[in-house]
Amino acid sequence: MNPLVTTGLDARRQTTALSVNVNKIALLRNQRPLAIPGVVRLATIALDAGAHGITVHPRPDERHVRGHDVTELAAMLRGRPEAEFNIEGNPFHNLMPMVRALRPQQCTFVPDGAEQSTSDHGWDLARDGAALAPLIAEARALGVRVSLFMDAEPASMSAARAVGADRVELYTEPYARAHDDANVGPSLARFAAAARAAQAEGLGVNAGHDLNLDNLGAFLKAVEGVLEVSIGHALVADALELGMAGAVRAYVDVIERAASQPR
Repeated sequence: MNPLVTTGLDARRQTTALSVNVNKIALLRNQRPLAIPGVVRLATIALDAGAHGITVHPRPDERHVRGHDVTELAAMLRGRPEAEFNIEGNPFHNLMPMVRALRPQQCTFVPDGAEQSTSDHGWDLARDGAALAPLIAEARALGVRVSLFMDAEPASMSAARAVGADRVELYTEPYARAHDDANVGPSLARFAAAARAAQAEGLGVNAGHDLNLDNLGAFLKAVEGVLEVSIGHALVADALELGMAGAVRAYVDVIERAASQPR
């Protein structure tokens, strides 16, 4: 059994883990019939620079990350047992065959439609929980930790536990919008309450979507106990200016500074 499946804790880190989503690297590559930029190459640079893991969200239409990318990343990560591989997606679409074949440390179930450009809401467990439960059980039986992509609704966390999840990933775009509008206090309070509710149910808490160098530190300072953030679009954009290694180091620095500040 993978020791990361249920505890969310390991000896190599004391702060929030950074998982780099490499979808946008694949999207850029796919604009030409070439193998550059290299998805595995840049994922390796990110890990060497201090990232704790790699995230992919393969869509059924392979608009960015493709099946061979997922397989090649899994092979690279098998040689790096200190790093985590997180595969996101809709378990009712194309996610489960990859989970069965590759057995990543974590899979994140996301309720996106095939036509969506990006994820924009969490699960409605009153509607989908019964169908999700056996898939969650199957993934966990394979030794794969399951995280559910959820809106920051404290009342929903007991349902996430009831269907068998190990963690929830809080959908943070509403916080990012509030941060940009400078009306961030109520949003942070709502996310902090959702995290506390999840933790009270025994769930680990991840977070992701539109987190960036400007808003990440405030989020982590206000929302205690976040185990992992998954960041793609903003980090890859920053990498155009800073390089991949420089961007990763900048995000790790934000995470470490947030952890060291008094709450």
